Amino acid sequence: MTRERAASITLGADGESSIATGVAVLDHLLAELAGAGRFGLQLEVAPDEPESEVDAAGASLGDALRPLLTGEQAAGRGVGVVAADEALAMVVVEASGQALVASNADLTSTRAGGLRTDLAAGFLNGLAEAAGLTIHVRLFEGEDSQHVLEAIFKALGVALADACTVD
Repeated sequence: MTRERAASITLGADGESSIATGVAVLDHLLAELAGAGRFGLQLEVAPDEPESEVDAAGASLGDALRPLLTGEQAAGRGVGVVAADEALAMVVVEASGQALVASNADLTSTRAGGLRTDLAAGFLNGLAEAAGLTIHVRLFEGEDSQHVLEAIFKALGVALADACTVD
């Protein structure tokens, strides 16, 4: 059975975002992602277990991004370097057609939002699979787990916007 999920993106503007994943911390992080990337994001995921909602949100965003990343005029690759308080992260994306997430940020013990698994890893894996993305995450600094997550998601937003722009 396919879970109900839908996402749409408006590039090139500080568009309105409406995000409902069922996981409050993920909703906040996705709003940060959209704001940093300067695009509007409409994303809704049908209620389920929180871990499933995180994966579905990543896949929904990936589905919406795939045509934007692979269009004739799209750069297909992007870089974002963003700080959130003491945390500094860099994310590089490439529409390689191969789903891969490589990261030096170990957030397995974070358990953000009460999840039993790493929120960032679950989301990024779903995104990479659905969009055919290679995603590299590098955390340069960061001690507070919320700041680290915000820096990663903001950098991801900048990188995705960069990758969708006309080359």
